[in-house]
Amino acid sequence: QVQLVESGGGSVQAGGSLRLSCAASGDSFTWYYIGWFRQRPGKEREIVAAIREYDGRKSYADSALGRFTISRDAAKNTVVLQMTNLKPEDTGNYSCALREDQGSAFAIGSYSHWGQGTQVTVSS
Repeated sequence: QVQLVESGGGSVQAGGSLRLSCAASGDSFTWYYIGWFRQRPGKEREIVAAIREYDGRKSYADSALGRFTISRDAAKNTVVLQMTNLKPEDTGNYSCALREDQGSAFAIGSYSHWGQGTQVTVSS
């Protein structure tokens, strides 16, 4: 069983930065993508960024391009989302998820394991 635990959420003012971490653990698990997702108030869950395990390829939603960076620490099975120049519309619950099979990084329904999420609040 794979477990994902997020950390690093909090409250910042617009223009500020936050670093979210997703630690994956379990017995003999493998993954194809680990992604960061968010659910903003009144909105559906959406992908923010994802990273592919075998080559480190990164994929970003348009809203994240140029402001957010996803990276991984393979030794620690941790995926980090560095968020800069945060805006009030980035406020939401951020969660990470793991996808075990090939396909599109943006196919939310294909992610099989999810963390509990961490709240990000950006004030104007």
